[in-house]
Amino acid sequence: MKKEYSDTQSSSFTLFEKLKSAKKDLISNKLILDKKDSHSYPIKAIPFNIPNHWKWCFLSDISIIQEGPGIRKHQYQDNGIQFLTVTNILEGSVDLEKSQKYISSDEYNEKYKHYKINSGDIVTACSGASWGKSAIYEGDEILMLNTSTLRLRFFNDLGDNRYLYYLTKSDYFKANLASHSTGQQPNYGYSHYSKIPIPLPPLNEQQRIVSILDQAFAAIDKAKANAAQNLQNAKELFESYLQGVFEKKGDGWEEKKLGEIAKINYGYTEKASTEEVGPKFLRITDIQEYGVDWDTVPYCKCNDKDLPKYKLETGDIVFARTGATTGKSYLVKSPPNAVFASYLIRLQMNSIDEFIPEFISYFFQTKTYWNKINAGISGSAQGGFNATKLGELEFDFPKSKDKQLVIVHQLDALRAETQKLEAVYQKKMDDLEELKKSILQKAFTGELTEKEVAV
Repeated sequence: MKKEYSDTQSSSFTLFEKLKSAKKDLISNKLILDKKDSHSYPIKAIPFNIPNHWKWCFLSDISIIQEGPGIRKHQYQDNGIQFLTVTNILEGSVDLEKSQKYISSDEYNEKYKHYKINSGDIVTACSGASWGKSAIYEGDEILMLNTSTLRLRFFNDLGDNRYLYYLTKSDYFKANLASHSTGQQPNYGYSHYSKIPIPLPPLNEQQRIVSILDQAFAAIDKAKANAAQNLQNAKELFESYLQGVFEKKGDGWEEKKLGEIAKINYGYTEKASTEEVGPKFLRITDIQEYGVDWDTVPYCKCNDKDLPKYKLETGDIVFARTGATTGKSYLVKSPPNAVFASYLIRLQMNSIDEFIPEFISYFFQTKTYWNKINAGISGSAQGGFNATKLGELEFDFPKSKDKQLVIVHQLDALRAETQKLEAVYQKKMDDLEELKKSILQKAFTGELTEKEVAV
């Protein structure tokens, strides 16, 4: 028994020595740069316990860590050699159609051939909002690194690169990387990645772990896809019924422009403040999918003359008029003392005796409405919509308030049921994502077994 343990331990340590030797050879042959790492062993501050026959080692002592160059806009070409951007890197895959940027073949061959990404390389986004996303490049096209991208690979493929890939997905790896950040914006490179301690098992155990993770993650991804489809079906059920209400108009319906039934005006221009210097100041970003959390809405200064003009009341409907959420609306109910910001447009009924605000609010969730918004968006690349265009939108409604009320009650009931279903499926997806994290944690502490495959 003692001899078996010694052999296993020896294989792990032998693998580490082979990796260090391979690194020296690559440096000697000028295939990688000598970064003059000054790591000391054994690593004293170990992040967590691993089996005795595994070894802690720093990432730069076992893997290529290569950052991309800085390709400038004046170097861009319409064709040639494509370079990788953070937009191309998805969680688990590389999509070269997401961003298609090139340099000339001549410039690539002259300056950048050593930045080529090889099939099987692990590529990762190392700055901006996408930082930490990683994938294995499996394409045949010539592709090169660029700013904010980086590649990893065991030296001479002496380890299982999928083991290293799965490690980049773990909370441990991402948290350790983040701990080396020095700036306000995430921006990581060799100096950060090189310091990450890596739990290194013998090769045969790496392969066993990868085999289990491949099976477990395939099962989890299938279950997540089913839950996501069920979630989408639940949303579409409500959206389809809602659209039908406004398409299959019965007797007693009328058509008017929004500008004929409501006052439409832009919001108040002022700076937001966390201090209680005046009324609440509702902005586009405060409007979430299921409403507004007024406790998180900031304040603003507003004099007594302007307050009545911009003060929000129950039944008001506000719209985002610019940005990625252009057209998004919110029905105001029992607000605190609050005004609305200038990037919002407010619709306020001329007569509460003729319309139920909830009925009009439902219209602003229909496919018909969104088609009109998208067709009328104007302005900058971010998109935009204005009060004039909103006022010109035609709107169908039953003249009877009682009929409006019946429809609202029916929609409220269906919405409540579909939201329950959505919550169930969303929780299922969240639980599956947590299961992934749990399995990864077990994988890199040496606790992973075949039973983890069951989902």
